[in-house]
Amino acid sequence: MEPPRRTNPLNDKSAQRQAFAARAFWKAILLALALGVTGCSIQKFAADKLGDALANGGATFASDDDPDLIRDASPFSLKFMESLLAETPQHRGLLLAACRGFTQYGYAFVQEDADETEARDLTAARALQARARRLYLRARGYGLRGLEVDHPGFEKALRDQPKTAAAQASVKEVPLLYWTAASWGAAIAVSKDNPELIADQLIVEAMMDRALELDEAFDHGAIHVFMISYESARRGAAGDPADRAKKHFDRAMELTGGQLASPLTAFAEAACVSKQKRAEFESLLNQALAINPDAKPEWRLANMVAHRRARWLLSRVDELFVE
Repeated sequence: MEPPRRTNPLNDKSAQRQAFAARAFWKAILLALALGVTGCSIQKFAADKLGDALANGGATFASDDDPDLIRDASPFSLKFMESLLAETPQHRGLLLAACRGFTQYGYAFVQEDADETEARDLTAARALQARARRLYLRARGYGLRGLEVDHPGFEKALRDQPKTAAAQASVKEVPLLYWTAASWGAAIAVSKDNPELIADQLIVEAMMDRALELDEAFDHGAIHVFMISYESARRGAAGDPADRAKKHFDRAMELTGGQLASPLTAFAEAACVSKQKRAEFESLLNQALAINPDAKPEWRLANMVAHRRARWLLSRVDELFVE
């Protein structure tokens, strides 16, 4: 058998971007150490450089093959971002990174634990859900701050007239729209006993609809994946929520080339359970589990997190479906 060919990782564009981000990060660290505390303007300059590096350095986490390592490393990274934001409170890239990071950490490592714990320890699950909600609301705060850099008073406008306010956002703000709405929606999802927060649903809907209008292919269909789950909660829309979810599912699968597991787990959980389609539910989740995380290194961690969700859902199939 011919031995596998050795490839130069620097020939891979993803690896090049990660290497560049890593070099920028450590250059900024060295610069900060060299400058010390010689003045506020110098501190801010160093913080800006560190913020730029951190805001563009997420690929290293996304391609990791050890979710537990990322779980342990994330709190330091997130708190470091917060310390930099104390020096550069209007750093748009850093505000986006904080919003995204707290949302992802809350979903992958806190809410998932809560869901899996609920059947055996309700008290512990409730505590984890409360923590997830706090993380999501912290993420939402950073996202709103990022949107207010170019749109002062954006949060108040959202609360007064959600659709009108969301219409102010431009295509460059789609990442902030998406992650702010995602964190807000996730907070609502774990707050069934909080009517004040639940009342914000129309704000989330307006922001995500605007993001979809501006760039429906954002992040390989991330908005469509969100909409798969959201359509069942949308108020006053025409047609069957499952049919609307199916359209988003089909588009998400197209945009990801079928190599991302999250559209499959989202549709199985959102549409198949409500329609009591057990065979399709199991088929979709097994299809998700068949995706090789190493096939797309930049999606490795996301696929491993989705695999965990798929295995847990399959373990509950007899609870979710009534024969």
